[in-house]
Amino acid sequence: MSKKAYRKSSINVPGNQLLDLKRKLKIEAALESIRSRTMLMKTSDDFAGVVTLLFKELRKLGGELSTCRLVLCTSADHSTEQWLSLPGEGLLPRIKVSSRQDKFHRAMYAAWKAKKKYFRIEIKGKDLKRHYELMFKEPVVDVVLKKSKKQRTPLTAKQINHVAPFKQGYLLAVTAEPYEEIDLFIRFAKELERSYTRFLDLKHAEAQAREAQIETALERIRSSAMAMHSSEDILEVTRVLREQVALLGEKELESILVHIYKEDTDQFEAWYSYRHPGNAEKQIRNGKQLLSWSQTARARKDKEKYNEGSSDYCIVADYKMLKEWYEYLLEKVPEVVEVGADGKPIVPNVLHYNYSKISGGALLLITNSEASDHSKYLLRRAATVFNLAYLRFTDIQKAEAQAYEAIKQSSLDRVRADIASMRTTKDLERITPLIWNELTTLAVPFIRCGVFIMDEEEQKIHTFLSTPNGKAIAAFHSSYQDTAILAEAVSYWRLHQRYVTNWKDQDFKSQADTLLRQGSITSREQYLHAIPIEGVHLHFLPFQQGMLYVGNTSALNDEQLDLIQAIADAFSTAYARYEDFNKLEIAKQQVDKALVELKQAQQQLIQSEKMASLGEMTAGIAHEIQNPLNFVNNFSEVNKELLSEMEEAIRKGDLEDALALAKTVVDNQEKINYHGKRADGIVKGMLQHSRSSSGQKELTDMNVLCDEYLRLAYHGYRAKDKSFNAKFETDFDLSLPKINVVPQDIGRVILNLINNAFYAVNEKEGLKVPGYNPHVIVSTKNLGDKIEIRVKDNGNGIPDSIKKKIFQPFFTTKPSGQGTGLGLSLSYDIVKAHGGEIEMGSQGGKGSVFLIILALKTSEA
Repeated sequence: MSKKAYRKSSINVPGNQLLDLKRKLKIEAALESIRSRTMLMKTSDDFAGVVTLLFKELRKLGGELSTCRLVLCTSADHSTEQWLSLPGEGLLPRIKVSSRQDKFHRAMYAAWKAKKKYFRIEIKGKDLKRHYELMFKEPVVDVVLKKSKKQRTPLTAKQINHVAPFKQGYLLAVTAEPYEEIDLFIRFAKELERSYTRFLDLKHAEAQAREAQIETALERIRSSAMAMHSSEDILEVTRVLREQVALLGEKELESILVHIYKEDTDQFEAWYSYRHPGNAEKQIRNGKQLLSWSQTARARKDKEKYNEGSSDYCIVADYKMLKEWYEYLLEKVPEVVEVGADGKPIVPNVLHYNYSKISGGALLLITNSEASDHSKYLLRRAATVFNLAYLRFTDIQKAEAQAYEAIKQSSLDRVRADIASMRTTKDLERITPLIWNELTTLAVPFIRCGVFIMDEEEQKIHTFLSTPNGKAIAAFHSSYQDTAILAEAVSYWRLHQRYVTNWKDQDFKSQADTLLRQGSITSREQYLHAIPIEGVHLHFLPFQQGMLYVGNTSALNDEQLDLIQAIADAFSTAYARYEDFNKLEIAKQQVDKALVELKQAQQQLIQSEKMASLGEMTAGIAHEIQNPLNFVNNFSEVNKELLSEMEEAIRKGDLEDALALAKTVVDNQEKINYHGKRADGIVKGMLQHSRSSSGQKELTDMNVLCDEYLRLAYHGYRAKDKSFNAKFETDFDLSLPKINVVPQDIGRVILNLINNAFYAVNEKEGLKVPGYNPHVIVSTKNLGDKIEIRVKDNGNGIPDSIKKKIFQPFFTTKPSGQGTGLGLSLSYDIVKAHGGEIEMGSQGGKGSVFLIILALKTSEA
């Protein structure tokens, strides 16, 4: 409506109505102003301006309001957050007050819980005094209100609190007199609710945006972690971590570090990425340093808090603790410490060390004062993400260690192989290029390397050096005492200790002159090539035959020296083989000659074993052959007499008597023939046993073969020892089929086992054991597809300690000169050649049993 139209329309309006209309317009204008300000809010921080405006407009419209407050209520802990405005003060910082502070706070909080439209409570006298006393006991309230002295003591004897609840809290106004603008007060509370709702929406949107920003930063850290190709890339992840948390707007997070704890040692590793405050170029520095737990009070406190188990913790370090810590850091890692003009570290009065654990360590945030809750929250989030990076780092480290170990083993194998292939002194020229290549492969920093071979017999050092490009310098030979350093190196070598020293330019020149006089080098330049003026750190690593030498511009660390020592040890093993090569060649010729002689001796021993067994049989054969010969002789004598009687009967014409005598002669003649053939068989068997086997298999009755050799063995043993006597018996399986074997070979096996059995029982009988009777049993058994021959005795048995040796060649338990040790070995080979098995069972003091198992299928061969 235009002003002109408005004036025309208001001409006839009564005075009271006109005032009411103006009042309403002012109210609407005030509310519209608040709404506009609400809609213009861009961030949640703008809400303070809306609240200030609302309180200002309410005071303009609502009379004497001593204070106005926006009170936000929380159901969970009955707390309230109050946005306070005083006349002439504007909006003061927010304060938190418990709704349970006193009965008046409880009443106002109850009105909000009950969702009342309006609530009023009057406080006066002692209650009012008590109300403010309780309020000012809250430190935060005292700090907020200390500017307004009049608020410390009420100006009136009473005050009236007006409460207009809305969803999230209530609008509170304090007056000294009754307040009549109740409807206006309620309307402003409703408007405040709308403004606060928009504030919450902005807050939520900002939180989402902030979370997206945080997640983006964390994702960049994750991406950096996933892009790691080597363990050294972890420092780049640390840099990205520092960069991203700084981009989140938390400047205090720029000091973030990583601690990796080696819990079983006195050391921890600090990884840093930060901007040095004294660095004019503002460059970011990355690095890592090994530090000690026990050297400083701050580090000891760190370990103590870490071991307590909390995920997040803080150490507050005072000036004394920080001074010690900064002096320690200046010594260990000076680039991270800012120093003054006097060269001493600039030490702050206090620092807060905030930790958030990761696997094997913690993220560290250093602040000048207590870190904000948000910074702590971001530190925990960053720790969670960085933990994934650290786990990937440890996985990569393990993979690198495995790969490096493989490279190391491959390198050592090449050293062994190359040196082991050397055969002549000239081959030694390949030593230093070989060492040079392997040190390069293993990434050991060096500018010179070589090998010193110690010759104790001649008191000389044979030196093989390499040029920086890996080519061999001519080998030269020096006396132990040629130079002081050589003498020192020898003394360390004899103690098998590492020797580390530093040679300056003059030391190398002096050594070059010595070598030149000896004729080991042709010019000084040959030896002094590429020697730096500042000198070289010399490292001598001992091995059995000498020392491995590595020179570098800086001293090598223990890990590098251990690696060189491994090469030295591998070199030693291979070089020992080179040293022994010529001796081995001579020894090989001697061994070859000895082997020929051994084979000849073995053949002789085998033949001796055969002849020994033949000798043992001879007496038995003589006894066996005597029986048929006696029969032949006796029957020949009888036939001679019978023929004389038959001749006389014929002359007498007694034909019947002559025929009877003739028949008797014929019968006797058959017996003579039988016993003659029997003697012939015994002789043939003896001949077969004595000569080499033809290897021709024959169908053989194993019962007959066992019976024959049992009797031969017994009589042969008695022929050697007239006092020997033993019970022997057979238990033959009559269903045993003939089997295809080489009879003289299997016969030797059976004879050997039976002879051993008789030896065992005879040995035990010599011990005069009461009630002992020597007993040997030879038995056979049909097992279906196999046959079993068993030789059992009740001798002393075979001790457990030698059971595994009895089938070994030349092993014997008999006294020297009584056995060759080949009997059971040959028996084992013969049975195996027949596709069978020979087994032994024995129990100490109770005897032994030997089993020969032969397959029947051999009969098809």
